[in-house]
Amino acid sequence: MPLDSSNFPLVWMHYDSGPDHDHDKDFAAFEASLERGAPFVILTDSAPSEDHAHNQEEKKRTSLWMKKHKMALRTLVLAMIVIEPSAAKRLAFKPFGVAFAKFWGYPLRLAATREEALGIAADLLAERAGRAPA
Repeated sequence: MPLDSSNFPLVWMHYDSGPDHDHDKDFAAFEASLERGAPFVILTDSAPSEDHAHNQEEKKRTSLWMKKHKMALRTLVLAMIVIEPSAAKRLAFKPFGVAFAKFWGYPLRLAATREEALGIAADLLAERAGRAPA
């Protein structure tokens, strides 16, 4: 899940990582975004596929990391927005969103296009800043 925070508060996540991917780097990048202390939105146009599985060690590590950063995740991450052009796939993602939000502490939102996702992100950031959404 490589992260790109060069356009913070829009943080882009990518799921297309190889088998030798460095998860330490991913967690460090996520922590760096949290350490900014400002609200942000995670966006992705490469949602995990059905065969995107983690071994038991990775699951445990992720769970421990999430628990350690639970308050910051709930406070600073406004949502993860998945860009998925397929209406059928967006519909299939909805039940996953409930479990996702319960585990990570922030909601999973769905968008059909990059423009729609950026609009959702702008609205969430504006609401947090106390401004009316566009």
